[in-house]
Amino acid sequence: MSERVDRIGFRGLVVALWVGTAYYLVFGGVYSVFDMQELGTQRNAANVRIDSLIARTDSLIHRGDSLTTMPAAIERVAREKFGLIRDGELLVRFRTPSPDGETLDD
Repeated sequence: MSERVDRIGFRGLVVALWVGTAYYLVFGGVYSVFDMQELGTQRNAANVRIDSLIARTDSLIHRGDSLTTMPAAIERVAREKFGLIRDGELLVRFRTPSPDGETLDD
């Protein structure tokens, strides 16, 4: 009977070691299931950011191309950003009212 108890004890020890090893591989260590899920989430967020940056880059490239080839685009930027006007035009500037009732100059 002692041999049978030893055999059952040895098998139990082997099974316990296998279960412990499997548990560590799945939930412990550097690359656990939870770490892999977090890395997947981070990868998806990075891909969304990359797509956004690619779209912005394409937009800026298109705008740069239009500024080098289209005189109307150059004129629009000159008028909007720098307040330039053509001969004979009248420039009208509006003052922005502040919350306390005074006007702020641009």
